[in-house]
Amino acid sequence: MELLRNVVVLLHLVGFAVTFGAWVAEAAARRFRFTPMMNYGILISFLTGVALAAPWPAEEVNYPKVGVKLVILVAIGALLGIGSARQRRSGDPVARPLFASVGVLALAAAAIGVLW
Repeated sequence: MELLRNVVVLLHLVGFAVTFGAWVAEAAARRFRFTPMMNYGILISFLTGVALAAPWPAEEVNYPKVGVKLVILVAIGALLGIGSARQRRSGDPVARPLFASVGVLALAAAAIGVLW
């Protein structure tokens, strides 16, 4: 059972890496656009986060931490949805504050997961 939990944790980290990695790649290229990879990363993070929030044997779940991370995930999802809709409608890159907030929130979620 411990191996299964560790695999789910690994997939959770992969979801963060996909989201943040796609964000960094777009920022480094100075395109400031939201990509489908960011959406996939958020989906992976959500699904594995829900699996990790389930009570595993011999594991105590920190529900306040789970709640804060869920709120951040919903905020990132909302920002990605708003930005993607604006991108499709206008064809222009996302506004920089909107783009930056996704990266900051993704990094904050990782920091909360590691440090709390």
